[in-house]
Amino acid sequence: MKRFLMVVAASTLLTGSLFAQSAPTNQPQNNPNSVNDRRENQQDRIANGVGSGQLTAGETKNLETREANVNREVRDDRQANGGKLTQGERNQVNQQQNHLSNSIYADKHNAAQQNYKGQVGARQANQQARIAQGIRSGQMTAGETARAENRQQGINQQIHADRAANGGTLTNAQRQQVNKAQNGASRQIYREKHNAAQQPK
Repeated sequence: MKRFLMVVAASTLLTGSLFAQSAPTNQPQNNPNSVNDRRENQQDRIANGVGSGQLTAGETKNLETREANVNREVRDDRQANGGKLTQGERNQVNQQQNHLSNSIYADKHNAAQQNYKGQVGARQANQQARIAQGIRSGQMTAGETARAENRQQGINQQIHADRAANGGTLTNAQRQQVNKAQNGASRQIYREKHNAAQQPK
């Protein structure tokens, strides 16, 4: 009986710690590096959502635009204060990151999913995998990711509209047009992953 209770207690602690890692948090961070640590954590969560299809291109674009705005604010505040954030600025950034964390969680757990069909869909999935890898590695900044996902969102919307107009399929001309648009998006992803810009550390 004693052994059974210990197993139950251990599994309860493990389940609680796993939930704490996946659910959004509103708790302030006491670590002086928490602004950078949280930014990196948020980017990892977004990359995982992009890679799994839990985040659509539109959701990712919105999240990364917000992340880029927070990053810009942190950079400007640090420049104005000799490379450091005041406690008030740190609290404000923490609150913004809490809101962003909640949005990432909500977007990853809503009904919207990135769906891929056929050869065109395989290409879409490949582009999203490349973007996710760029986010994870820090090769793509939040702003670059937002621009790449904006382009992907436009392509996805065009594919959806074309399929809706043609009973769920694409004509050869539409497929060629999508392929051309994906070629341009592919070059954009390559440029952004190989330029000098890096996600701030």
